[in-house]
Order: sequence, then structure tokens, then C-alpha cells
Amino acid sequence: MTTITGSNGQFSSSFLDAVNGTGGSSGASGSSSASGSSATSLQNNFLQLLVAQMNNQDPLNPMDNSQVTSQLAQISTVSGLNQLNTTLSSITGQINSSQNLQAAGLVGKGVLVPGSTVGVSGGQATPFGVQLPAAADTVTVDIVSPSGATVRTLHEGALAAGPQVLTWDGKDNNGVTVADGSYTVKVTATANGQNVGPTALNYQVVSSVVTGANGAPSLNLGTGGVVSLSSVQEIL
Repeated sequence: MTTITGSNGQFSSSFLDAVNGTGGSSGASGSSSASGSSATSLQNNFLQLLVAQMNNQDPLNPMDNSQVTSQLAQISTVSGLNQLNTTLSSITGQINSSQNLQAAGLVGKGVLVPGSTVGVSGGQATPFGVQLPAAADTVTVDIVSPSGATVRTLHEGALAAGPQVLTWDGKDNNGVTVADGSYTVKVTATANGQNVGPTALNYQVVSSVVTGANGAPSLNLGTGGVVSLSSVQEIL
């Protein structure tokens, strides 16, 4: 490894590559010894390099003012980026704390999240819903039994864009209460004959809040699995 030595310090070629933007893949990935240092250490090394350059410059061809100004500007940029990273980390922490408090308030409550099931217990069906990216003039819901047979077709008519809560009385097309169990929801939504791309929503109860490695909260829905807070389309 080659080095450049000035009266005030010693600098590795990897550091010079990081400063000049000529390093290889390790410099680009931020895993080299120079890039792995803190921004403060890099700034100090930068100052030492500038002093060494000025002490060892050619008297017959000294460094002009624009070069000095350019290097000082780079030092200022490093310092600014360090402060920006610190600020962003603080903001991220505050956002995660706020989301955790919001998520904790959902424990024990029912929510609608993407999913295509509706449960029937004691003849009563759980709520369900549909997320529409655009308004639809015709919305049809087919309730399908575990055996694959359509037991009920619901004609919801026109619905506005966004999440919509739907209900089913737990009866088939003949008015007979269906057996308890889990049924599949199939939603068709069109506007002027064109499919609007509906997403079925199912009902789940929030059991607990799970905090991920990045500090962001997720919701534990028991048998419904774990979903992100942003997956909640409606709170019931």
C-alpha cells in the first residue's frame, strides 16, 4: 500500500481514493477502512491532507486559490452530510415512536386488511370489505364454500373509490344459513365495463404489536399472521 506523508500526518491510498472518488467497489459500498470511519474522522483526515499538501507543494507551482476553495468546499460537504444523517436518524426514531403508540391503540380492535376470507360462526358472518382504486358502477361479491361452490352472490351496485365495508347475513342464495367455517370472497368491480382491479379485505382482530429490527411496528393478527401497519385499510 502506497502512502503520501506530510509533515502533519500519513494518508493511505484507500483514503485518497475515497476523497477523490476513485476507489473501487469497497469504497463505493462504504466498507473500506476510510469509508467505514465516521464523518468526523474523515473531516479531520481531510484537514490533515490539506495541510500536508500546502506544506509540501512545489514553490514554483503552488496550489492556486480555486484548488484550496474546492477542497474546503468538500470538507464542508462532508460535515453537512454528517449533520443531515444525524437529523434524519432522529426524525426516523420519532416517526417509529409515534407509529408504535398508534399501533398499541389497535390491540383488541378489529381491522380490515388485504385477504379473501370471511368467517361464519354460530350463523353469523364476520365483516369483510373491498379496496377500490377507482369508483366502480358495478360491484359483485361471490361467497365460495370450502368445497368450491358459490353459496351466495351479493350485488353491491355502485361504490366509491377507497376501502368499503361489506356485510353478509351468513345465508345462501336460498335464504338458508350456511354451516360454520371459513369462506372465500371473490370480488368483481367494473366501471364502464372495465375492471377497476378490486382487492378483497378480510376482518382480523389485532392481538399484539411487534416491533421490527428497524424499529417500525407490525401488527400480530393471530391466525391472520403479521402485517405492517400500512396494510390496515379500515378500523372497525
